[in-house]
Amino acid sequence: MPETILSAIFRGAIKLLTGARAVWRGVGPSLMPRVYFANHRSHGDFLIIWALLPPLLRQRTRPVAGADYWLRGNFRRYLIERVFRGILIPRQVKRGDDPIAAMLAPLAAGESLILFPEGTRNQGDGLLPFKTGIHHLALAKPEVEFVPVWIENLGRAMPKGGLLVVPLLCSLTFGAPITILPEESRADFLNRCREALLSLQPLDSDSPA
Repeated sequence: MPETILSAIFRGAIKLLTGARAVWRGVGPSLMPRVYFANHRSHGDFLIIWALLPPLLRQRTRPVAGADYWLRGNFRRYLIERVFRGILIPRQVKRGDDPIAAMLAPLAAGESLILFPEGTRNQGDGLLPFKTGIHHLALAKPEVEFVPVWIENLGRAMPKGGLLVVPLLCSLTFGAPITILPEESRADFLNRCREALLSLQPLDSDSPA
């Protein structure tokens, strides 16, 4: 199928151009439904996570992506809908839209998600404030593990507005999973997620929190 061929091409290209490698720290691959949440520096962020997941996980993991970007043109639409099986979320939620329900459906079906709680690409260092969607998911699915993933260097390798990938070594670090605690407040849960993500930065990183 064309989707299978394109999937293999994208995986090979991402690994070749970024030299990306995955480190599983305090967690291992699992087929159980999870939410992988990561820092967000480029439109290629979900691609590198998707590409470095083991094959069986990759087949059962779906990225949450911005509809405004991925629905620009037929080819982008084809990629996100058919190759990556993305869940598209509009930037401006209209009456009748339910982005949380759209994300809960795959989890209920036994699939995992790739999510960026900052909600938009961060052009600076550190992390932007987290949106509340990740908390809504945790409340609705308290049994689901939320796995932090720190992406290092991809924002430099795929700069905003750039047409080519700059050859820089990139890495992913998967951290210990989090589940929401009974009666845990939204602020506390978001702060725990944020701290778990920041703790995965390389020791030589100079990015402030």
